[in-house]
Amino acid sequence: MTDLQESPATPPEPTGGDERIGYVIAGGLLIALGWGLGVVLNVLLHWAARSGPFTVFGVHFEPSMGPYAWAVFGLGVVAGAMGVALLALARATPRGELVLPGVDY
Repeated sequence: MTDLQESPATPPEPTGGDERIGYVIAGGLLIALGWGLGVVLNVLLHWAARSGPFTVFGVHFEPSMGPYAWAVFGLGVVAGAMGVALLALARATPRGELVLPGVDY
């Protein structure tokens, strides 16, 4: 008979690995979404509304940026800055080996 409290429910995963891959993916995604969508696309859509207001996927755009547009702009700047910080952290982190979960080594 086996004591269930002493045995793990799943076999242990290999330790180690290269955490820089996650930092690079997360940093790039934050930069793309933050600065790409939150800043650039937001400003371009409001700039395009100079000739007249329009609606895209239920969102109304006017030439002037309202409080919601400024909030999206601010969150985009912060998200992009966090992405840059994650990329800097990826460069400063020592390189580890590439370990795929569930593969015997």
